[in-house]
Amino acid sequence: MFAAHSGFGRNYGRSQVITQQGIVATSQALASQAGAQILAQGGSAVDAAIAANAVLGVVEPMMDGIGGDLFVLYWDAKTGELTGLNASGPAPRALSPAFLAKSGITTMPLAGIHAVTVPGAVDGWAQLHKHYGNLPWDRLFASAIAYAEQGFPVSEAIEEQWTSPVSFDRLTSHAESSRVFLIDGNPPRHGDVFRNPDLAAAYRTLAAAGSRAFYEGEIAAAILKTSQSLGGTMTAEDLSSFSAEFVEPISVDYRGWRVFELPPNGQGMAALEMLNIMETSPADPAGPFTAAEMHKRIEAMKLAYSDVYRYNADPRVCEIPVAKLLSKEHARDRAALIDPRTANGRVAAASVSGSDTTYLTVADREGNIVSWIQSIFSNFGSGITIEGMGFTIQNRGAGFTLDPTHPNVLAGGKRPFHTIIPGFMERGDAHIGFGIMGGPNQPMAHAQFVSNFVDYGMNLQQALESPRFTKSGPSGCDVLIESRVPSATLDKLTAMGHEVLVRRQYTQEMGRGQAILHDSKTGTNYAASDPRADGAATPEPIVP
Repeated sequence: MFAAHSGFGRNYGRSQVITQQGIVATSQALASQAGAQILAQGGSAVDAAIAANAVLGVVEPMMDGIGGDLFVLYWDAKTGELTGLNASGPAPRALSPAFLAKSGITTMPLAGIHAVTVPGAVDGWAQLHKHYGNLPWDRLFASAIAYAEQGFPVSEAIEEQWTSPVSFDRLTSHAESSRVFLIDGNPPRHGDVFRNPDLAAAYRTLAAAGSRAFYEGEIAAAILKTSQSLGGTMTAEDLSSFSAEFVEPISVDYRGWRVFELPPNGQGMAALEMLNIMETSPADPAGPFTAAEMHKRIEAMKLAYSDVYRYNADPRVCEIPVAKLLSKEHARDRAALIDPRTANGRVAAASVSGSDTTYLTVADREGNIVSWIQSIFSNFGSGITIEGMGFTIQNRGAGFTLDPTHPNVLAGGKRPFHTIIPGFMERGDAHIGFGIMGGPNQPMAHAQFVSNFVDYGMNLQQALESPRFTKSGPSGCDVLIESRVPSATLDKLTAMGHEVLVRRQYTQEMGRGQAILHDSKTGTNYAASDPRADGAATPEPIVP
């Protein structure tokens, strides 16, 4: 028997999963398995990600689906090149503040038909498959079709989301949503077998006819019919003209690691600015859960978020001062505003010139990595299910403002502020795809993960499952913190003026993350899956 102080064991729950084959990490074990099977068939990282993402649309319908948007970072192992994809759709051309005002709407709707924007995910899948796919397109939907037709047992974390008041209100607001996603008027409970034959049929159409069926064919016709029946403004041209955009990632250096995010209209620059502010002073050698270190992280978050909320918008429409916001000089100026003794509840943006989601990551046997995030935004998106197709359509329009002086003001053909962000970081032979979903939680969760890994030497799994804090925005002193943080730290933070709201040990409020590290020298992949979800890191099986 080992003595209690022998040094064996660990203070986190799961082991990393380590393999020299490919690996898939998602928030639901069935999706991870589907992706790993595609890898075993000779599929690429992108092939596996599409297959896993399609399954997530079945098993996590309140989070994910073909009615939403997609953002991806793709790392090519041969060239070392990192490529970004923005597959977020714009508002319908006829949707405007003036149009809403005629209906007496003075604030951007959070749900309903006028919160709907063009779904970009399917075109994003197709463009990535064209560039980086190995297997035929139609083979990627087999598992998703099978689970939708045959059914799957609802898992624990998904029951929690399906039975939430927000989900229930959204589903009961639309007859088709109630028909598809409720059983005898009630959400399914964990262990209940849920089937979605309409979605299986939609996937069969996509598999056979290709992605354009979504934007010009049978699925497009159903989207337009549903929208028109509810007084929506979306047109056939809005759908048919959409194309996802390849973009250049943005990055900063954090203590020798290069950390990448996607540029606006996503909020990735908030994570990078937060890291820059944190880097202006050393990490507390006593650990990440001291009051001093947590206070610095919380205050850095407020400063970074106040900037991103002020300046983020669609860069095709207005100029955004990304370079200035991500400069080390700006970080030093912002860090100087942090009082090490007191919480700041009224953080203003700098003066500068110039939801709910699913995240997955895959590394294939060649070492190519995708960092992949997809969402319909809030639980069940707009609450509107496309007639006969079995999927809800997103409410990303809720990310706009109706303030005419703000760069993110609603306009037809414009993309809204987006919360979903994939992450990537590298140093030397180590290349990491990572992400942590959860609306405004995402940049601060990214920064906490990076700091845990870089500053405190945690492995991927420990860095991912360590206690986190979250906050809905930059104003106020309120902060949600998991109960695993020492009570002495919580007491000190309270004394500093933080309004600490203690949450359970592992809560989905802190987001649900995945991470894969590829060592390009050894060819070994290390993966982690967040215990806050029902997921797994599943290696590619060796087929004899």
